[in-house]
Amino acid sequence: MKKKIASLMTASLALAMVVSGCSTSTKESGTTPAASGPSETAKAAETKAASPVEITFWNMFGGGEGDFVDQIIKGFNDSQKEVTVKQLRLESNEYYAKLSTALSSSKGPDVAVAHVDRISPFVKAKQIVPIDQLASKVGFDLKQITDSNLKSVTYVGKPYAVPLDTHFHMFYYNKDLLKKADLLNADGTPNLGELSPEGFKKTLSQIKAKVPDVQPLAVNTPYFQEPFLNLYYEAGGDLLNADMNKAAINNEKALSVLKFYMDLYNNKYSDLNDKTPWDSFNNGKAALWFGGVWEAGLLLGDKSKNIGAMPLPAIFGSQTHWASSHLLVVPSYVTPEKQEASAKFMKYFSEVGGQTWGQAGHVPANSKVTASAEYNKLPYRNFFIEAQKTVKFAPKTDKYTTIITTVSESLQNIIFGKQSPEDGLKNLEKQINEVLAN
Repeated sequence: MKKKIASLMTASLALAMVVSGCSTSTKESGTTPAASGPSETAKAAETKAASPVEITFWNMFGGGEGDFVDQIIKGFNDSQKEVTVKQLRLESNEYYAKLSTALSSSKGPDVAVAHVDRISPFVKAKQIVPIDQLASKVGFDLKQITDSNLKSVTYVGKPYAVPLDTHFHMFYYNKDLLKKADLLNADGTPNLGELSPEGFKKTLSQIKAKVPDVQPLAVNTPYFQEPFLNLYYEAGGDLLNADMNKAAINNEKALSVLKFYMDLYNNKYSDLNDKTPWDSFNNGKAALWFGGVWEAGLLLGDKSKNIGAMPLPAIFGSQTHWASSHLLVVPSYVTPEKQEASAKFMKYFSEVGGQTWGQAGHVPANSKVTASAEYNKLPYRNFFIEAQKTVKFAPKTDKYTTIITTVSESLQNIIFGKQSPEDGLKNLEKQINEVLAN
């Protein structure tokens, strides 16, 4: 899912809706159907019963993620004859515009992918349905889903989605470069020294001194809101207050995190102008990287790269860090028959497809999957599971999309010197409050 984000296309989407109809016959005067043969209505009913219910599934997964989804859909379709899933894959930068239009117009998918931080507006507008009763109908025990994931999709006591995973950042390290910097322990783990802002900068300075031709730490400057939130949440910060009606970002915690990152740029521990830091790390041009779990296949799958992974170090005092989640949702306009068919697919995706999805790097939300020997055979997954326990999801407000866009733009202004950190945070607080007030 890298990189995962928001051009609306003007072409409209035509989806084929397959509807099984019952035919009726008009009897001729004095004509009675043969007692031994089924009526036309009965024949139609048999045909309908024999035909699988076809549901449309919208998602935005491309590349390797898309390949895994293809496998899951094929596995589901081949496993039974009651439901057939047909998918429509949209570009990620147009996905939510098209999904929002579909939900508003009641014309679109029967089941769709959404991120946890995008469903609040859909819940508020009653455009998606609670899934607890649907899950019960198809024998899907939602207690299999981790508490944090299920809580993240629960509104007024009702879960409105099936969480598929948790995705967040891990701390990836290049063992060969750390060895050159005399910072690799005998067991192949990094020697990071004192875990504090000053201690971590000291570690980076040692890498710079001993391996001067690489970045000590590649920072995801193009999407800086994510590495910022990682350390801001470590420091105990929040975007909004508890009532979610005021900004809570203009404080010393946010200021200290910003100054930390700006020190990295100023001391050349990180390259402010690196537009593809993920490639820099992958190509051996950076020693350390806060990278997504979705990069695990690329970074950990090739042993010749000699890359390791661990949870993000507690530089600012705690292990709490940014996270998001992929979900499956069912629109309110979907017929009861197709809602139940969609629930069967969601159950399969979670319970069976979760094993396949775990190979993509995302930590499956189904605890039975993460407890399985198959999942734990994947490299470093014990650390992935450990890191999943301390995630912090977005606040559940229907205005989050606007808020995080505002945060992203403001942070770019700060790190590129258009505003001081103090003025930038003050202006950001004002802008967020304006969003919440409207």
